Amino acid sequence: MKLQQSTGYKIIKDWLMHKDRKPFSFQQQTWEQIQQGNSGLVNAPTGYGKTYSVFLGALIQYINQHPKDYLTKKNNGLQLLWITPLRALAKDIARAMQEVIAELGMPWQIGIRNGDTSANERARQKRQQPEVLIITPESLHLLLAQKDYPNTFKHLKIIAVDEWHELLGSKRGVQVELAVSRLVGLRKSGIVNGEWAMVKSEGAMVKSERSKVKGEESKEKGERSKVKGDGSMVNGEGAIVKGQRSKVKNGGMNGPDSELSTHHSSLITPNVANAELSIWGISATIGNLEEAKDVLLSPVQKKGIIIKAMIKKNIEIESIIPEEIEKFPWAGHLGIKLADRVLPIINQHKTTLLFINTRGMSERWYQQLLTVAPELSGALALHHGSIEQELRLWVEDALHTGTLLAVVCTSSLDLGVDFRPVEAVVQVGSPKGVARFLQRAGRSGHQPDAVSKIWFLPTHSLELLEAAALKEAMEEELIESRQPFLLCFDVLLQWLCTLAISDGFYPDEIFKEIKSTYCYREITVEEWNSLLQFLHTGGKALQQYDDYKKIDIIDGLYKITNRRLAMRHRLHIGTIVSDAMMKVKFMSGGFIGVIEEWFISRLNPGDVFTLAGRNLEFVMIKDMAVLVKKSTSKKSIVPSWMGGRMPLSANLGFMLRKKLADAASGNYTKKDREITALQPLFQLQKELSHIPGIDELLIEHIETKDGFHVFIYPFEGRLVHEAMAALLAYRIGKITPISFSVAMNDYGFELLSDQPIPIDDSNVYELFSDENLLTDIQKAVNASEMTKRKFRDIAVIGGLIFQGMPGEHVKQKHLQSSASLLYKVFSEYDPGNLLLRQAFNEVLEQQMEEARLRSMLMRIQQSNIVICFPKQLTPFCFPIKVDSIRENISSEKLEDRIIKMQQQLNKK
Repeated sequence: MKLQQSTGYKIIKDWLMHKDRKPFSFQQQTWEQIQQGNSGLVNAPTGYGKTYSVFLGALIQYINQHPKDYLTKKNNGLQLLWITPLRALAKDIARAMQEVIAELGMPWQIGIRNGDTSANERARQKRQQPEVLIITPESLHLLLAQKDYPNTFKHLKIIAVDEWHELLGSKRGVQVELAVSRLVGLRKSGIVNGEWAMVKSEGAMVKSERSKVKGEESKEKGERSKVKGDGSMVNGEGAIVKGQRSKVKNGGMNGPDSELSTHHSSLITPNVANAELSIWGISATIGNLEEAKDVLLSPVQKKGIIIKAMIKKNIEIESIIPEEIEKFPWAGHLGIKLADRVLPIINQHKTTLLFINTRGMSERWYQQLLTVAPELSGALALHHGSIEQELRLWVEDALHTGTLLAVVCTSSLDLGVDFRPVEAVVQVGSPKGVARFLQRAGRSGHQPDAVSKIWFLPTHSLELLEAAALKEAMEEELIESRQPFLLCFDVLLQWLCTLAISDGFYPDEIFKEIKSTYCYREITVEEWNSLLQFLHTGGKALQQYDDYKKIDIIDGLYKITNRRLAMRHRLHIGTIVSDAMMKVKFMSGGFIGVIEEWFISRLNPGDVFTLAGRNLEFVMIKDMAVLVKKSTSKKSIVPSWMGGRMPLSANLGFMLRKKLADAASGNYTKKDREITALQPLFQLQKELSHIPGIDELLIEHIETKDGFHVFIYPFEGRLVHEAMAALLAYRIGKITPISFSVAMNDYGFELLSDQPIPIDDSNVYELFSDENLLTDIQKAVNASEMTKRKFRDIAVIGGLIFQGMPGEHVKQKHLQSSASLLYKVFSEYDPGNLLLRQAFNEVLEQQMEEARLRSMLMRIQQSNIVICFPKQLTPFCFPIKVDSIRENISSEKLEDRIIKMQQQLNKK
């Protein structure tokens, strides 16, 4: 039957007409594909009903399957699993879904499961599954860690992954890939009369289904282990999955890629009687749509379809231009000084979101706005990830009801949340990427045909150039791609433990599923064996320590039987590794939020800091909680959480170089207000040095009382500049013995020495060569230290390091010490360790952005390198110089010193 003729379609269309709406073409296309049982990726601008494209498709499918009793049929089991990256999204999505269900009169239940879900609600969901479950990747893995978990998913029809562009290119995205592979694997294993038939007893043999293996017993030094089902051999070093297996009587198999015999599935499936799962990704702004779809749909082994809404979202961008352009800018200070310019925007719109890049700056902005406009008290709120849940939920509800004039927020409100009263967005500081800027702009005018209004407020003068670059990038739809992660062995170790604490797993079955994912499609049998060996025996280096022998093998079934290890694992499922967080509580009771341990460790009793918009006096630490009391002090320390600085994206960097070239050549018009406003700064830069064209690289040699400086401006982002600075220092060091200090920002980097730095026309192209890049990087960067830090995160995710029970977290220095010890042990006794290899690759690919660095060097080889010798600091180098002294000076003293530097430079 055609979609338009179906009962479900007519009912949904009538409901929409009753609300004076009609479906978009992309929504109808999605509904059609869902009815056919297909999978795919929906791509549409923010505010155009991407959620409805999949959710209403699921309702149409259900109504078509139950046309007579869809209004009365209850307890249908889980029909739609909705995976979302943020807890803040869940409540909003549930609200929208519940509205539809209520107006249709269907008895469906909508459930939410994440870190905020109460124990009572989880127990209720276990007793009676809701028809729709909205869940985060971590909570989905916790659900798969439960006994008899296949029973939860026996009626599941559709998996929807919301904001897939946000999850892709992260280890949380890999978690989604693994979960999808398992759910698809369960369905492929089959359904018996609509019910899962399960092997419930731990490690018990299903005698009627098992056939005996003719192969020989494997020999080992200590014990002999007879392999009964799959021909895999246990030799004390772990299970070795051999390439050629002995054949099993009821249908042979030749290695892990062969068809699995039914006796070695965790499900007994004589009769397969249901359709395959339908997998749908939902995405807004992303450059590599085809690849994004392929990653998500890899486990279903089908090409799938991309449904793209051919709709252009109307976005109005306006820059807030300072009355006076500082010719010597520095990062961070200007934004706060422009706080009064935000007030008219707030007063002219029903609700405004102010996006700040870091939690620390959001706290400062909240305080500053209340200082310049006390009348906003009660109408202004603060929202970020470290504020306690109850307050965050209150803010979200108040946004929906339109009772707040403005909310100062971070990326905690970046995605998908439909706050219809929001009419305006202010982006404070550069978003560092085109996609992120589009995403935030879409939070306003969150409905079809509405205009999204966003104001760009610079935190220093040069950021106006980024505003001009953002405008042109958006016009040309130059949206960033998100590169998928490959071979994340730490996430895979965690996943295998998750399966091992639930019903256990058989290696052949799971290896086939793992190979079906995009992340692990290149995993080899040797790598797989190594992981199994590590979980069973601790591997080559750790086999003497019982804590690393996690998995027992019972009749071929891999299972964690130790309750203590199982509990530890459940407590630490997840891939977000951050510094230890400590709860902040009032002495009199009441939870305020969380703060990082390293920040609190620097405070003395009596010090005042800001959290959740309040000034708090630090009293003491008790029972792993920070006890505080309210403070009336006007001065306070603003916390700075780790990982606050985002690097400039490659796309925005390219457009920034183009706009800079336009400024240098005069190739701009009146509509380029930002470039026009920056003319005094550009004019001074020209007088003192040079403005690079699109095919030029600028290098400045400057001598000051501090020493000899070289400033270089690739405009490639701080991560690439950090790696390039280290590489350059190493290569110069081969010419002459010399030591450097290094500083960088998104525009360029500085090398500072006490002697002249030998970069000139005779060697500059050789210094910026991509030849021997990997070798030189390994020698240049303190690779072992960077790899050790990265290894710590990998070791935590992979379960090698236990972070402590709730309320008694292990201190960061102890975690790092444990990680360093493991790193040393592996380096000496197991140099081929997969986690060591992963740590090095992640440093290279993610921290140093090696591919982007190489691309930059190749570009420079084709460019004209301009070397200048200014007599003083220039507008371009000044912000880098400020960053180099920022680390060791308090914010107040820093500002005083910078003002003096600016005054001296302006006099020259």
